[in-house]
Amino acid sequence: MYAAALPLAVSYFFLWNPPPGWSETALFWYLLVLAVTIRTFMTFFEVPSSALTPELTQDYDERSGLIALRYYFGWTGGNLLTVVSFGAIFPAFATAAIADGRFNPQAYTVFGLVGATLILVSALVCALGTHSRIPYLMPPPPRRKTSLARILRETRETLGTRSFAAIFLATILGAIATGLAASLAFYINIFFWRFPSGQIAILTFGVFISAILGGLLGPFIGRRLGKRRGAILLGLAAFLGAPLPILLRLVGILPSAAEAPWVFWVVAAATVVDVGLIIAFQILATAMMADLVEQAEVRTGRRSEGTFFAAVSFIRKAVTGIGVTAASLVLGAAGLEAGLDPAEVPEAVSLRLGAVYVPAVLSLWLAMIAVLSLYRLERADHEANLAALAARRAAP
Repeated sequence: MYAAALPLAVSYFFLWNPPPGWSETALFWYLLVLAVTIRTFMTFFEVPSSALTPELTQDYDERSGLIALRYYFGWTGGNLLTVVSFGAIFPAFATAAIADGRFNPQAYTVFGLVGATLILVSALVCALGTHSRIPYLMPPPPRRKTSLARILRETRETLGTRSFAAIFLATILGAIATGLAASLAFYINIFFWRFPSGQIAILTFGVFISAILGGLLGPFIGRRLGKRRGAILLGLAAFLGAPLPILLRLVGILPSAAEAPWVFWVVAAATVVDVGLIIAFQILATAMMADLVEQAEVRTGRRSEGTFFAAVSFIRKAVTGIGVTAASLVLGAAGLEAGLDPAEVPEAVSLRLGAVYVPAVLSLWLAMIAVLSLYRLERADHEANLAALAARRAAP
């Protein structure tokens, strides 16, 4: 975690500051190398930091609380960069020639510097903040000779359960949907709703409220309903509600934001609630993964926190790009072309963007919820696993 912090921040900065005058081919390789570098060091940091959760506590509900803190600060920090960008950085780079600072390349030098600083500070705070817990973590297994065949066999034994398969497949679908939604979020705000930069800053500021809502709601629902049932109900509420304002606009119930300024506040309120539900869902889904550690230890005799979180981290990074690629297909189907000024986009193209976006995202989310319902580890199962492990460790 310490070793990954500085390279991750530096590579992120250079991602947004390509060398001037390079050819398109050279820039392609520059982008590719930096994208791979960022994801590599992100893995070096993310896998061990995520795997700390089941080691810091074995309690069914406390894990949800720890993960809620992780997601709260993650969403808050990430959103802080967005708010600063749309509220301060981009407006500062608006010129007579480039009226909208979002389209001024010089703005992204500052954007990259602010983002890299947030990455470095948050990574070091996480590593330093958990450093004192090292003496209390589970002891590492004795060193032993191993081979690729043995590693693959033990990995298959560890991960070969129905509950892990459910989370694994749900992660694939969720990563594709996340890549698609994240890639299209600003296109929807700019070209579908036609919100100006100032309103987008207000809209993204609402995510701070969403982070608080999700951080409180996730553990609460987990305690009341259990993680599996709570995640499914939260997911259905969030992912069915997400496209609702767009659907209302498509069928003519909601007017355009230009015709009725109050539409912006409807979208803002819906976004705050929806993102809060999504955060709560993510908290419970991640806590469900943490509970698989003891189940696997009962079956195999090995603790495998890193294996579980590495598998999910790998597949998330591997398939998120599919969502980004799908986003380009959605933009193409809507008829959006590169270099278009939002004010020049025909109304038909804006509506077509929403009409293609809604079924694409919604079908992926619903498929993810359906797969997640196959997860079978409940509170009583987790407590039984803890009891079995306690008895095994107490035995002579």
